[in-house]
Amino acid sequence: MAYAATRGGEEAIAQAERLYRDDLGPLTAGRIAEVRRALPYLVDRVMGEASLYEPDLAALALAQTGGELYEAVLLLRAYRTTQPRLWTAEPVTHRDILTVRRISAAFKDIPGGQILGPTLDYSHRLLKVGVLAGETDVPEPVTPGRTSAPATQPALADWQREQGLVAPERAAKVPLDDIPDVTRDGLLFPPPRAHRLQTLARGDTGGMLALGYANQRGYGPVHPAVNDLRLGEAEVRLRHPRGTVFSAGRVRVSETEMVSKDPRADTLKLGFCATFGWNEVKTIAGATLDLSMEEQSAFAAADEEFVLYHTEPTEASGFCIHFKMPHYVTFQSSLDALRGANADRDRRAARAKARPKADRMSGAEIEEALS
Repeated sequence: MAYAATRGGEEAIAQAERLYRDDLGPLTAGRIAEVRRALPYLVDRVMGEASLYEPDLAALALAQTGGELYEAVLLLRAYRTTQPRLWTAEPVTHRDILTVRRISAAFKDIPGGQILGPTLDYSHRLLKVGVLAGETDVPEPVTPGRTSAPATQPALADWQREQGLVAPERAAKVPLDDIPDVTRDGLLFPPPRAHRLQTLARGDTGGMLALGYANQRGYGPVHPAVNDLRLGEAEVRLRHPRGTVFSAGRVRVSETEMVSKDPRADTLKLGFCATFGWNEVKTIAGATLDLSMEEQSAFAAADEEFVLYHTEPTEASGFCIHFKMPHYVTFQSSLDALRGANADRDRRAARAKARPKADRMSGAEIEEALS
């Protein structure tokens, strides 16, 4: 594909950016703090898709782009590439997460119980239009419970394995520095499981939702249920060169296990997805896709290469955006071919019209003319 180099127009380009910035207004620290305070779930989504946990930088990216998600993710990913990698954090298990919400739709009475936590799942979705008329909507205070829920919860999958419902775990112990990293390695197929889960973790929420929904609607081999969904905070544990493990802070995380009947065995099968921030719909869709990609299927929404390539937010948005670049050479070539075809058609029509009438008369017309 050929592109034309853009020459000139620097002032027009500068003015175009000024028009964009003028719509957004001044970019201040106070405005960024307000974005972070008022839009925590949007900030979480940007951090998840950028695979960089830094709420202030994510809020800055959102404020700087006027809330254009793909631009914000691109800014944060670009910044990420400039930072050195100092350490690799210790693995986090289900049991390590400081849980604020944990539900299961497949089993009612799960070990540790269900914790609704912060959610709108059971609320009426009504727009509070009175606020536009000057009313102030103040949230009702939370009533403290008589007892506090445990800070951590057991893994439901462990209980299921004890019951023989799920196949034994086959996780291999891999040194931290040897874990494949999709941000440094090319995504080749079939990918290692680490690459699949990392790609889902930084995947486009909307793209994963669309493909996960397609699976649920019959355009995929599975129709699973939520086995274990949890929101919480995970300690970032680092190993000091002297061997001591210490916490560098906490990050908000979401994780979901989806469960389905294993068609090849009398057990249940689990799909998994986790990401930075609180983003339930993404992890539900991602765990559904993880399950479906394990099955042999002719559905595109269950094909690993199709799913992982087409849910990459920066590459997908970048390719769509690139169509705005000057395609003058390519388009001029198509236009020349179209004009040539039209000219050939006109010439053929003119030659046919210029031929003697007898050449164009039917047999019956010739006989009639000679009689």
